[in-house]
Amino acid sequence: MSMNSNEVRCLIAGGAGCLGTNLARRLLDQGAQVDVVDNLSTGRQANVDQLSRHPNFGFIKMDIADPAICRRLQRRRYSHVYNLACPTGVPNIKRLGEQMLMASSAGTLNLLKITRRCKAKYLFASTAEAYGDPDVFPQPETYVGRVDPVGPRSPYEEGKRFGEALTRFWGGKYGIEVRIVRIFNTYGPAMSPKDQRVIPQMLTRLIAGQPVPIYGDGTQTRTFLHVDDLVNGLLTVVEKGVSGEVYNVGGDEQITVRDLFTTVKKATGLAGEAAFREHFIEDHRGRWPDTTRLRALGWRPNISLEAGIRQSYQDLLRAMGIKPARSALGPAHRRDGGAPVPGDRLQPAAP
Repeated sequence: MSMNSNEVRCLIAGGAGCLGTNLARRLLDQGAQVDVVDNLSTGRQANVDQLSRHPNFGFIKMDIADPAICRRLQRRRYSHVYNLACPTGVPNIKRLGEQMLMASSAGTLNLLKITRRCKAKYLFASTAEAYGDPDVFPQPETYVGRVDPVGPRSPYEEGKRFGEALTRFWGGKYGIEVRIVRIFNTYGPAMSPKDQRVIPQMLTRLIAGQPVPIYGDGTQTRTFLHVDDLVNGLLTVVEKGVSGEVYNVGGDEQITVRDLFTTVKKATGLAGEAAFREHFIEDHRGRWPDTTRLRALGWRPNISLEAGIRQSYQDLLRAMGIKPARSALGPAHRRDGGAPVPGDRLQPAAP
C-alpha cells in the first residue's frame, strides 16, 4: 500500500530489534514517517544507524516504561503506534526479567496514553509464550493457555499477558483502535550476533566453529516464520483486522530442535556438532499456531525455512564482519548454487 508521508506517521517502540527494524524499513519504503524508541537493551545501534540514512526516520533512545516518554512525544501526532518493546530470548529472562515486566506493563500504559491522545491505531506485540506450556495443538487464539504465574518464565509470559489485558481494556474504555498479535518464533535479517534465540544462536556458534547447545533431547517442537512474512502479518492485522481482536502470527510447520539443527547446517553448508545439555529453565514441549484467523484476512507465508536461514546466515556474516573465502561459497553464497567445498573456511572481512 502506498502511503502519503504527510498522513502516515508511525511510532515503533522497540524498533532497533530485528522485528522493529524490518517493520520500520518496510514503512519507510512505503512513504511513511517513522520514529523509533528503544533503550537498546537488546536492540542494536547498528540497525538504527542503517535506518538513519532515510530522511523520514527519527530515533529516540529511551525506555518506554519511563513516564517522561509521554512528555517527550506530547507534541507529535502519530497515525499508528506499534508496541514491539520488550527484551526477548529465554536466556534473558533471569537477566532482564524486570525490564520485561515493566515494558509490558508501565511501558504499554505509556504508549496507550500516546495512542489515545493521537487517536491512532495501536498494535501490541504479544508472544506465543502467552500460551505457556500448551496442551492444545495447534493453539487457537481462544485457547487460554497453561501458564504458571510465578514460574521461572513468568516475567515474559505474565508480562505479555498483562499487556494484552491492558490493551484490550483501554481499547474498549476509550474507543481506541487496538489489535494484539501473538508472535511465534521469528528470524531473519537484522538479528544481533548476540541474539539468544535458537536460529541466530545456532548460526553464530557454527560460524565460530563452536558446539551448538541443544537443551534436553532436542525433540521439543517449534515453528519458524521469516521476518518478512511477519511484517506482512502485522500490516495485514493493522489494516484489515478487527479492533480489540487477537491474531496468531507464525509458521505452520512443526520441526524439532534437533531437526532444525540439521536444517541450519544443510542450508548454510556449515559443519558442526551439537552439545546436548540439561535445560537451564523450565522448557515447553511445543509451539504451533493456528493461523486460521489471520489467513481469513488474506495473509499467507511465502519464505521457506531453508531459504530464510540462508539469507539470515549471510546477514549475520556481514554483522560479524566476516565474508566467505572465494572458494567457500556455500548454498547461501555460491553463484552456481553448488555445494560447499570440503575444508572451506570463513575469512574476516577486510577493514
